[in-house]
Amino acid sequence: MHYALHYSQITSYLPYLIGGALLSLELSVLAFAGGMVIGFALAIARNEGGPILSRLVRAYVIFFTNTPQLVQIYVIFFGLPDLGVVFSPFAAVLIGMTLNAGAYLTEILRAGLASVHQEELDAAETLGMSRLQSLRYVIVPHVFRVAMPPLSNQYILMTLGTSMAAVFGVEELTGRAFNVNSTTFRSIEIFTTIAGLYVVITFMATILLAVVGRYVFRARVRVL
Repeated sequence: MHYALHYSQITSYLPYLIGGALLSLELSVLAFAGGMVIGFALAIARNEGGPILSRLVRAYVIFFTNTPQLVQIYVIFFGLPDLGVVFSPFAAVLIGMTLNAGAYLTEILRAGLASVHQEELDAAETLGMSRLQSLRYVIVPHVFRVAMPPLSNQYILMTLGTSMAAVFGVEELTGRAFNVNSTTFRSIEIFTTIAGLYVVITFMATILLAVVGRYVFRARVRVL
């Protein structure tokens, strides 16, 4: 059976799909920001906390990096209501993605913290820097200079992973593509179009992260 492509039939839906792409970006940015807060705090806790705290952090990392993210969100969205805790679809996906990101970012940032040389800390102390100043001017720049490439890769994976939000009724890019497809039945045109939109938003994110890494942290981030 011959299938004729008719992209003209979906051009009127482009603003709707672009709106979904913006929602995908919002979801990935918020989840990544929350994950960074969790990751940095837990990386410090695991490196400098006691054995009990270190084991708790390790258990958190093992759980969230060894179970499917989709299952984690299912537990939050469908399981927690049985305990009286109810979240909207967007909030459930955001919480799940944030907790998952926190686990991966903990390991990335912990590796960055481990790369800080004792000589650098000794030099900061010799200059009379407080612990907070050492953290701001020595540790954080060094950590991000080392960790920027894997952090960028993790963010791109998170952006693509927002597509699973469609399963829970969130109308991000993939969710809106399902809606358009159910109306037009032009599956090839719809999903090749959103594939192109994903390429655009991830490529733009890669360029932005490369610029931030190079000019803020003096780190090299590869641009495809």
